[in-house]
Amino acid sequence: MIDTAAAGRSDSPHGASTVARRGAANGARLRTRLTDRFELDHPVIQAPMALAAGGRLAASVTAAGGLGLIGGGYGDAGWLDEQFTRAGNAPVGCGFITWSLAREPALLERVLDRSSRAIFLSFGDPAPYAARIHDAGAALICQVQTLRDARRALEIGADVVVAQGSEAGGHGERRATLTLVPETADLIARESPETLLCAAGGIADGRGLAAALALGADGVVVGSRFWASEEAIVPRGLLDAACAAGGDDTLRTHAMDIVRARDWPARYTARVIANAFTDRWHTDPDGLQAALDVEGARWSEAWERGDAGVANAFVGEGAGLIGSVEPARVILERMVGEAVTVLRAGTAMIVD
Repeated sequence: MIDTAAAGRSDSPHGASTVARRGAANGARLRTRLTDRFELDHPVIQAPMALAAGGRLAASVTAAGGLGLIGGGYGDAGWLDEQFTRAGNAPVGCGFITWSLAREPALLERVLDRSSRAIFLSFGDPAPYAARIHDAGAALICQVQTLRDARRALEIGADVVVAQGSEAGGHGERRATLTLVPETADLIARESPETLLCAAGGIADGRGLAAALALGADGVVVGSRFWASEEAIVPRGLLDAACAAGGDDTLRTHAMDIVRARDWPARYTARVIANAFTDRWHTDPDGLQAALDVEGARWSEAWERGDAGVANAFVGEGAGLIGSVEPARVILERMVGEAVTVLRAGTAMIVD
């Protein structure tokens, strides 16, 4: 396990963590429309990261008072069945890459049969699935990267809209969390005030949670910080690389989709930890495509080994706020403790 004493990392003995432990110890919690609507202890949803977010992680987050989601990703029926079994009776949900779900829509029925509490859709039009999700009694969560997509989510009756900024790990677009969230909050207030809003992208500690609430969100969706948890399905070498990295070490690139032969829409890129592989291929997509037979096998084998010199960790700019691999419960409780302390301290800035 890699630890750090760098000030500002949420799991270091300096910076935010000291006040976080005090906040968690006194039992204080945050109540928002998200906690009320979903009967949660904490306004935190764990992102359904493809393949990394399995049943064990989702169940752990739910047990700790958040909402855990299994990452259905590109759609593997056997893997989904296995992960729901691992989640046991925990009330968890499932997320899908929407354009991929369109190729195998029966997977939606498969997870609804598992009494999924929520279905999280991102990167495609959610409209074809909205009615079925609502009919099954599950909440529809739509992640969006633009205001145009947020309007579409409201039109089809999303229960929760997740405004994802480009700081996020994995796939996304260009808008920043700091501006996309309040702009989406204003849209929701005007057009669908009962819809809940969550912020995503770069939120890896309680300061990010407190900031999201100040921007008008009802809660947050956290990916990278839970990606670096003990329960996530991630090779150890990649976890170590993420713990050692900072936000400056990430980049958005199409190289990941080319090397894995994933047919992602051109509007989306993936944020990963840069390494020798992206140094070589990030600016040469045509060359990578031509060398795919060799490079695809090399990258996949490196992923299985956890070789971070070749394979890339799918984490965002929040990498600089991750210092070690910890249990999901510890991560969640510290994040909330930090946020409580930050929000309390903020009131001292007010001068009447």
